[in-house]
Amino acid sequence: MSVDAVGGEESVAASRSWWDADAPAYQAEHGAFLGDADFVWCPERLREADAQLLGPVRGRRVLEVGCGAASCARWLTDRGAHAVGLDLSAGMLRQARAASARSGVSVPLVQADASHLPFPDGGSARGSDGGGFDGGFDIACSAFGAVPFVADTAALMREVARVLRPGGRWVFAVNHPLRWIFPDDPGEDGLTVAHSYFDRTGYAEFDDDGRASYVEHHRTVGDRVAEIVDAGFVLEGIVEPEWPAGLTEVWGQWSPLRGALFPGTAIFRCRLPG
Repeated sequence: MSVDAVGGEESVAASRSWWDADAPAYQAEHGAFLGDADFVWCPERLREADAQLLGPVRGRRVLEVGCGAASCARWLTDRGAHAVGLDLSAGMLRQARAASARSGVSVPLVQADASHLPFPDGGSARGSDGGGFDGGFDIACSAFGAVPFVADTAALMREVARVLRPGGRWVFAVNHPLRWIFPDDPGEDGLTVAHSYFDRTGYAEFDDDGRASYVEHHRTVGDRVAEIVDAGFVLEGIVEPEWPAGLTEVWGQWSPLRGALFPGTAIFRCRLPG
């Protein structure tokens, strides 16, 4: 079955069940790298502390979309932001609560589908008390959370635009779309083109009953730009982190071999007029 045959509801169900089941193993494998209260944008180890892609965060209301264990939201809270973590998976939010207990930094957590954000319109907000959800958000961010797993990412972009205040920023990191033409392999086999960049089929795994159990959706750079602009954002730039010298660690398909030749991550920096 093609991933194109996986509808939005089935994609949501697949992501929820996958991350509910995989959350403990994922955190055990990657938790040390991500930290309990750190903001790492990508396997290339670009940190928000250095990149400052979000701009000033102190006093700002920030929504982390697809927060997982919410390490980014806790890092933001440590720096004076009023951060909220949102994720589809109850299993990942359990990891977030455990990390909050370890770190002593707690953030509000919300379980919801990123393409249906349970917050009021930011454009109609009239003030904020800093702690609730009724005043809109100044910033939204996502470090490999939600965006690759949502079937209708145009709807996700519109939802993020809706809950942001005028002038709000939206910064998100995803697999670089160029990576879809190569096999998902960090070694030599991952250097040979195997798929068409223009094939939006994406990737899916299915259980014995034919139900989708894991889904990722492919969009080209042009697709992403169109979604961003159609949602009302101004695209300020696309960051393609280079592989840092001396980094030998392999994370999934990311490796020094591939990182030296082509980008593994694309970070889109967007803002609303206002």
